[in-house]
Amino acid sequence: MDGNLSFDAPAAAKAAGELPAHKYTRERITWIRRWTDHLFSFRLTRDRGYRFVPGQFARLGLYRDDVHGERRGPRYVWRAYSIASADYDEHLEFYSIVVPEGDFTTRLAQLRIGDQLLIEKQAYGFLTLDRFEGGRDLWLLSSGTGIAPFVSILLDLKAWERYERLIVVHSVRHASELAYRDTIEGLRAHEVFGEALADNPARLVYVPIVTRERIDGCLHARIPALLGNSSLEAAAGVTLDPQRSRVMICGNPDMVDDIRRHLSNAGYAVSRRGQPAQMAVENYW
Repeated sequence: MDGNLSFDAPAAAKAAGELPAHKYTRERITWIRRWTDHLFSFRLTRDRGYRFVPGQFARLGLYRDDVHGERRGPRYVWRAYSIASADYDEHLEFYSIVVPEGDFTTRLAQLRIGDQLLIEKQAYGFLTLDRFEGGRDLWLLSSGTGIAPFVSILLDLKAWERYERLIVVHSVRHASELAYRDTIEGLRAHEVFGEALADNPARLVYVPIVTRERIDGCLHARIPALLGNSSLEAAAGVTLDPQRSRVMICGNPDMVDDIRRHLSNAGYAVSRRGQPAQMAVENYW
């Protein structure tokens, strides 16, 4: 596995690693930021017709002529990646981990500015604000590259209009992996969101977690454990309450399952299509 979103691709794409040409566009890499030797972000040009809702993911494809398996020889490999950019940006930004010997990420990490990727024209996923009704606090709980869709949501005016407080929790192993920390904290100086935060700084809460180092200003345990002993609420200065809290969870499947189990026992339910509740989840794998 390449460490990306779990996704049940169309049968034809699964079998052949390809899509009909009218289903995708070819885009070029315009920017790369390397956070660590195994984590990086990149931007692609954006087709003028491409639409997505903050929190959704795209299917990216790249050509591999060195992949062997059931179908030998050259082919395109497709993977799902959450979109980290705002829905109004002219580019599309993604955040990736490099998985050793992964069909996709090892090749992706070798690409440079100007190189091409394919992107399917349709966006997917339900980690979106329309999964909820009501609520006053929006909790965004993530691990690793699961922070990506929440960056997009934080850049969405609708999130700020609908919720009184936005609480962003990002859990990583090492402090160097706290990607997008500067983006999140930089919202206080943002030309649009900065004014609202100047009037009420508590509207945005950022809680970094580092599990394998002890770093000042960061919590030091897995999110499920911090929920279990109420340390996460104490650090955020906000109480979780099914009546006013709406919770999005994105990251490692074990973390997602543990958090969902904890919150379910506390009276939360997962939103379904046509059945809004208090939780929305996305697994990275």
